[in-house]
Amino acid sequence: MKQSQLLFKAQREAPKDEKSVNAKLLVRAAFVDKLMAGVYSYLPLGFLVLKKIENIIREEMVKVGGQELLLPALHPKENWAKTGRWQTEEMFKLKSRGGKDYGLGWTHEEIITPLVKKFVSSHKDLPLFVFQIQNKFRDELRAKSGILRGIEFIMKDLYSFHKDEKDLSDYYEKVKSAYFKIFARCGLKKETFLTLAGGGTFSKYSHEFQAVTPYGEDLIYLCRNCSLAINKEIIEGEGNACFKCKSKNLEQKKAIELGNIFKLNDRFSKAFDFYFKDVKGQKKIVFMGCYGIGLGRLMGAIAEINNDKNGIIWPKEVAPFLVHLIPIEASKKVIKAADNLYDDLQNQGIEVLYDDRYGKGAGEKLVEADLLGIPYRMVVSEKTLKQNSIEFKERGTEKMRLIKISNVKVQMSKL
Repeated sequence: MKQSQLLFKAQREAPKDEKSVNAKLLVRAAFVDKLMAGVYSYLPLGFLVLKKIENIIREEMVKVGGQELLLPALHPKENWAKTGRWQTEEMFKLKSRGGKDYGLGWTHEEIITPLVKKFVSSHKDLPLFVFQIQNKFRDELRAKSGILRGIEFIMKDLYSFHKDEKDLSDYYEKVKSAYFKIFARCGLKKETFLTLAGGGTFSKYSHEFQAVTPYGEDLIYLCRNCSLAINKEIIEGEGNACFKCKSKNLEQKKAIELGNIFKLNDRFSKAFDFYFKDVKGQKKIVFMGCYGIGLGRLMGAIAEINNDKNGIIWPKEVAPFLVHLIPIEASKKVIKAADNLYDDLQNQGIEVLYDDRYGKGAGEKLVEADLLGIPYRMVVSEKTLKQNSIEFKERGTEKMRLIKISNVKVQMSKL
């Protein structure tokens, strides 16, 4: 893509009303725009990152057997009344002109359970795994920290249906592994820890995936012996010790919650009278699990953690482009070389942002390139062309090297 065609432009200064690192960087670099507290527009560059994250999540959910669907965001009161959750404070509620009560979906157990019930009657129909990627709405009193905590947000929620607790537990472990793969692919492998959390009304415990960062809004207690963490809310109930290895040598860390998984057990299947017949024809209750990841929250966490004083440093798999091509002079020779290189990179299937704004100075272009955080930068100038080369630099490093233009294709194939 040619940078001159981008409708939204980076800003020189960070917005004064944003306090979190991710919001300052993402707004300033024109990845997102704030409509109001907790509600953001994803601009073209940000939307590219969001879709990369979405595709990673989708691929890993399909690998664990997930079938994708899309559920309504507008819910009838009746479904929520059955589970006793209509009065939940987080739900936005509204009335139609005819006086009918509706709620905006902040989670979907009340919708997916009766839906799947229509298609499951026998043990032969189980297990079953379905997921969606959809907007959610939550009346969040603490809408803050940029896109980390929103009122409207995009979420992946996977629901699993099982014939017994063992089958649920086995699948639960598979999703744990899939989540670690997702966060690793998003560049957060070193920072992400499985965290024991409360199970609410569903079970004694659930699990969160927390990314350690000094700017996190959650507090966890990390065991370096076994790499398990414990949420602040339940640490005292565990005797201030690691649940797994019983060590009391725990480190208090700030962290960002990237996702969570719950064993719902029979909480919702009972409410909707969801049973199946086993091999002996006996009536048995369906066991359920749910597994969530906020896409915007994950994008915000990546920006919050992967940055330096100059801007964002996007991991390769989620970056809007792989290469930022920057000619820093407007001579015919430089323009021609940059145009040819742009075409060659595209023909090679390389995602490239071409800074063809020849009215901009070299310094301004390079500063903005660091802010945008694209993984690799190629600079074309009169000086580099004298050696039939381009200047190549990886974002986040200081080292620059010259690469012969004839060798660029080979270099890119190694990335």
